[in-house]
Amino acid sequence: MLDVSRLRVLLAVSRTGSLTAAAKALHYSQPSISHHLARLEAETGAKLIERAGRGIRLTEAGKLLADRAEEIVGRVDAAAEELAAHVGLRSGRVRLAAFPSALSTFVPSAAVSLSAGHPGLRLTLTETEPPEALRLLRAGRVDVAVIFRYDDTAPEEPGTGMTHLLDDPSYLVSLDGSSSLAAHAGSPWIGGCDRCRSHLLELCAEAGFEPSISFTSDDIVAVQALVAAGMGVTVLPGLALRAHRHPEVTVTEIPASTRHVYAATYGAAPLPPATAALLRALVESIR
Repeated sequence: MLDVSRLRVLLAVSRTGSLTAAAKALHYSQPSISHHLARLEAETGAKLIERAGRGIRLTEAGKLLADRAEEIVGRVDAAAEELAAHVGLRSGRVRLAAFPSALSTFVPSAAVSLSAGHPGLRLTLTETEPPEALRLLRAGRVDVAVIFRYDDTAPEEPGTGMTHLLDDPSYLVSLDGSSSLAAHAGSPWIGGCDRCRSHLLELCAEAGFEPSISFTSDDIVAVQALVAAGMGVTVLPGLALRAHRHPEVTVTEIPASTRHVYAATYGAAPLPPATAALLRALVESIR
């Protein structure tokens, strides 16, 4: 059986890139770090680190185990937090990752509701796009991930629970009030995050052209400012326009372009009490 303490050492080496830095991060001596790694190699029967010039690096086996270690250690830490907060939800913390326009619209209402119902429960927030939010969720570094997906987005990994929150239509954002994407086949376009950009490319392909993406930004204020300055056109979801709407741009809803917003959790039911309380607050914030 793998020792969690030794997995923490391997994870620290993976994150810091050296034995010295890992020892400092864990408040261990360097010989202790080397000892734990040697014992872990003996337990696994695999070489996990190797010399690289004057430093060290993880082998392929080491990288594989470090990836798994991140999830294992994260889940162990999350279990400790959940147990500490279990009795009456009077203490402890619950962690949420969400994309920017969710954090700017309905998440604050959910935070207020959670605080009112469970004043001893501390909520921490992380702003990140869906792929990273799901990685944090699987690693046990957040308890709930608010994500969006389109109809053609690859399914989430097994073990991920999905609670539907809302459907969010997309809008063409321009200066001239155009009602179709095809009207801007020759215009410069402004792209967003990877998942949004893929959706933009699909929408334009359905309209019969490939967009020329001149700018890329995840900042909805900057994107709309570029449109207002005549530097291009873009597609933005409704939540983004609720969070910020530049007074000089015009928006037109694009048919059949809805993204679906979910609260994702990880692990088998029943959910830990703190996680369930946050999930209820998110659902209620949409009503």
